[in-house]
Amino acid sequence: MTKQEDNKAVVVRWFTDFWGETCDLSVVDEIAAPGMLLQYSLHEPRRGRDDIKAFMTDFRAAFPDLNFWATADLIAEGDYVVGQWEGGGTHTGPAFGDFLAGSLPAATGRTMRFTGTTVLKVIDGRIVEEIGLDDGVAALTQLGLMKAA
Repeated sequence: MTKQEDNKAVVVRWFTDFWGETCDLSVVDEIAAPGMLLQYSLHEPRRGRDDIKAFMTDFRAAFPDLNFWATADLIAEGDYVVGQWEGGGTHTGPAFGDFLAGSLPAATGRTMRFTGTTVLKVIDGRIVEEIGLDDGVAALTQLGLMKAA
């Protein structure tokens, strides 16, 4: 396999095991670099395995049905892999205060569904960066944290 194919395989596993329908946090220790950066427009940047695991634990507690899935083939060049996705979930869990635009009280019952594009940097089989641009306006509007124009 080429370097790009190897990197795509790492990202497929990450998208499936970390962001997919069920989350296996052990994948963080296996394929995330110790100082990995996880950055999306909806949340404060996260750095390091423990911070990333804490983020996902809280996110999935608040949105137990959280799920993200690919919507296009991955593109790889050098150390970078780009993926398009769609996802969301329903807020039926505890209060959630991780959104930059505000907090949700417990169990609002609101559902978010939105899309995004993510660029991941993979070096020696480990993800060192995941930087994504998501449709945060759609998610925050659906959750009642932003008003529609």
